[in-house]
Amino acid sequence: MPNKTLPNYKNKKILILGLGLLGRGLKDAIFFAEKGAQVTVTDLKTAEELETSLEKLKPYSNIKYTLEEHKEEDILSADLIIRNAGIPLKSPFLKLAFKNNIPVDMDESLFAEYCPCPIIGITGTRGKSTTTTIIGQMLQKIWANEKRNVYISGNLQGEATLPLINQVTKNDLVVLELSSWQLQGFGWKKISPHIAVFTNIFPDHLNSYKSMREYINDKKLIFQNQKKSDYCLINAENNYTKKISSEIKSKTINFHKKDVPASWKLKVDGAHNLENLSAALAVGKILGFTKKHMRDSIEAFSGIEHRLEKVGTVNDIKFINDTTSTTPIAGKMALNSVEPPVILLAGGATKNLNLTEFARTIVKKVKVVVLLEGSATDELEKKIIKYGGKNIIAGRYNDFKKAIEHAYSLSLPGDTILLSPGCASFGMFINEFDRGEQFKTFVKQLK
Repeated sequence: MPNKTLPNYKNKKILILGLGLLGRGLKDAIFFAEKGAQVTVTDLKTAEELETSLEKLKPYSNIKYTLEEHKEEDILSADLIIRNAGIPLKSPFLKLAFKNNIPVDMDESLFAEYCPCPIIGITGTRGKSTTTTIIGQMLQKIWANEKRNVYISGNLQGEATLPLINQVTKNDLVVLELSSWQLQGFGWKKISPHIAVFTNIFPDHLNSYKSMREYINDKKLIFQNQKKSDYCLINAENNYTKKISSEIKSKTINFHKKDVPASWKLKVDGAHNLENLSAALAVGKILGFTKKHMRDSIEAFSGIEHRLEKVGTVNDIKFINDTTSTTPIAGKMALNSVEPPVILLAGGATKNLNLTEFARTIVKKVKVVVLLEGSATDELEKKIIKYGGKNIIAGRYNDFKKAIEHAYSLSLPGDTILLSPGCASFGMFINEFDRGEQFKTFVKQLK
């Protein structure tokens, strides 16, 4: 735990490189503005696209804006650049900053450098948000009567980690979801969390990374700078995580889905959620809790928004929102978790991932599939047809509402309409969360 004091940012020129739409850039801009810095917010999006965030920044006279572009002069005049995780490392603007020795940092890694208490960091391709949330909620419940706060943040929708530095004390604990891009910031500083949790690795983001090796190398930053007294919790049932466990120098603990007692009455479905819950049990064990301590929290956990979220029932037809299924493996996991008969909404933008197993599972498990237009949908449709599913395809739509209405018109009492696209959301939606919110809105209209 560092004994460092956050620098004084009064009158410093802070550049927020990428305001984004998920709230992190917004909260970081407010954080620095309230510290008395001269803040510049820059984003490639238009003022109209960023309207909600810009409205919240209006009270701050020490924030100025460069929108629809990034300017070299903004980079070169900055005392510190806070890089949004969506800005790729190969960005010419980051290269310009590095070339001119201008400090570049990220929300989570800057927080971690000055955080006075232990950090539990969670990474992986799938299950990060669920595992982060259950660990945080479990610890909050167990420590409810103690003077010890547990903060949950990181790569969660609407969260920014850096502002927590105003609240945390050495007696607290912080639980952070960390994406591969956020871990790049940890790598720059050569720091890793005290307890690292590695949920799994599957192919992902190959539209951004050159190779799986490059993607995995970023993920491994969660443990690469740990000390021998730190802990790394590894999913013993994932081929990729099993292979890299020999590289870990901290105390390694394996977790398995069978660690969750079969007698426990769980509210979440799917073998993948057993892995997420077993990771939480492994963290609790390190902190000295017995399964008896943890059982109430684990059994009470009902999942999180946009992940196999039960939206409701209309005329005995269930609706499930799994919009964060942005990879084929996530779509496959969802289909293995949901009781048939299933009418699936699938398709969307490509991440350059292999769709074969998703298509096979669709043919095996699905009654009807309604396809959403996008750069991956041609390939997905061809593969569904290849594996004998031509008759289950019920059209392709670039109008989401019409796709849902068509799925509903084909359903019978007892069916489940599942939004689990297995593809990214670019094009028809602002992001995957927008896709999920639209789904829920349309379902409410059906009600």
